Amino acid sequence: MLKVKSLSLVDNAVTFIVKRAKPGSLTLSVHFNPYLPTQDMTESITVLIVPGLRDHVADHWQTLLAAKLPRVHTVEPLEHNKLGCTARVVAIARAIQSIDGPVIVVAHSAGVMMLAHWVSRHDSSMIRGALLAAPADLETPMPAGYPTIDALSEHGWLPIPRAILPFPSIVAASSNDPLTRIERARDFAQAWGSRFLELGAAGHLNPASGHGEWPRAEELLSELR
Repeated sequence: MLKVKSLSLVDNAVTFIVKRAKPGSLTLSVHFNPYLPTQDMTESITVLIVPGLRDHVADHWQTLLAAKLPRVHTVEPLEHNKLGCTARVVAIARAIQSIDGPVIVVAHSAGVMMLAHWVSRHDSSMIRGALLAAPADLETPMPAGYPTIDALSEHGWLPIPRAILPFPSIVAASSNDPLTRIERARDFAQAWGSRFLELGAAGHLNPASGHGEWPRAEELLSELR
């Protein structure tokens, strides 16, 4: 008869000290990698990129991230001057319908709000998690050149849905984002039930603020897998 006498975990190895009925003991080490999926999590996950209104550009971190991923789908671009929220929600729905298996969403700027609207209208059971980067505060006047509150309201963006998201999510926000005050980003995270991550002075997390490559995105994505 064998009984487990003690158990320890060192360098990804579980060590069992097993006591036998007869004198002496038997040591059994089982090595494992905690970052590999378990048998129940081996389904392939597709990352869905949801850009903002102006984010379909080659040097945007979402575009660069997509090039590195084995299973990825990007929501199709719409013309910048066509602000209809419903058309963009339909684009997300069409993209998700084309994906077989679970999905993790990576949304940026107004893309975060597109996702919030999509969740408010559709079944989201296939979504495993979402990285919500630099959400654009469409309810507060934005700098010149951006849509006005009246235009956004006319095209169905307002009010922004604030129901708790039915999947794990991370809101990553900048302390000097010209489109969203950090307090507002924190409020969105609280309303959605998201983990809130302050990135420091990272602007709007776009090429204009020096983000091209954004390695942190890969780290946060791995936390959601």
